Amino acid sequence: MGLRMRVLWIALLVATVSACGGSQQSKEPPTGTPPAASAPVDPATAANVTGKIMLEGTPPAPQPIKTASDPNCTQPLTTETILAGSGGTLQNVFVYVKDGLGNRVFAAPATPVVLDQHNCQYRPHVFGIQVGQPLEILNSDATLHNIHAHPEANQEFNRGQAIQGMRDRAVFSTMEVMVPFKCDVHNWMNAHVGVVDHPFFSVTGADGTFRLTGLPPGTYTIEAVHEKLGRQTQSVTIGAKETKDLAFTFKAA
Repeated sequence: MGLRMRVLWIALLVATVSACGGSQQSKEPPTGTPPAASAPVDPATAANVTGKIMLEGTPPAPQPIKTASDPNCTQPLTTETILAGSGGTLQNVFVYVKDGLGNRVFAAPATPVVLDQHNCQYRPHVFGIQVGQPLEILNSDATLHNIHAHPEANQEFNRGQAIQGMRDRAVFSTMEVMVPFKCDVHNWMNAHVGVVDHPFFSVTGADGTFRLTGLPPGTYTIEAVHEKLGRQTQSVTIGAKETKDLAFTFKAA
């Protein structure tokens, strides 16, 4: 399918969704002051979990992406499925507290998380957000993009952005790790978000490290999730003002 046909298809899709009352659109995030947290963490006893994610084996080399279908996508691009840093560290791993917080309730931040479409790629490639926290979707490119979320537990949405500088907002209503994003115009564009109902999550950078700070003392299940290499969990017990280190190792596919 040529670029012209894809543009027409996306325009028709957006018009159809709007005409049907936005059934595929997520609701706008609630306004006003977020509710206070229930059983907030005492900063005098708060503890931390830190660690590093490693990759065992030889990672596949990033492959060049063909972008000739859109003359506005001129920046050289490579695949980001598995990104290894120097020393065998693994990037873009979502790490979060899977279990152990009990019935604590944490207010969703009012500040939005920004997902940008820049140089015909989603930025960031992997990120986290809290349930109820606004997601702001930005088109920084002078070309048509669309943002198609493919959740299983949350409501699917598909937003078209034809003009540079356009912004949309969405919100997730329940936990889901992970939710993939796709661009139906540029089939190489993808991203993943971990949706959790608390602030204890992290995404590894090139050095493979993560930090989960400000946790109440207790025993937790920590999960590390990679889009291609799967999931791993570990249990950790931390005391008041204590910091525990964990290490995860994924095997190159």
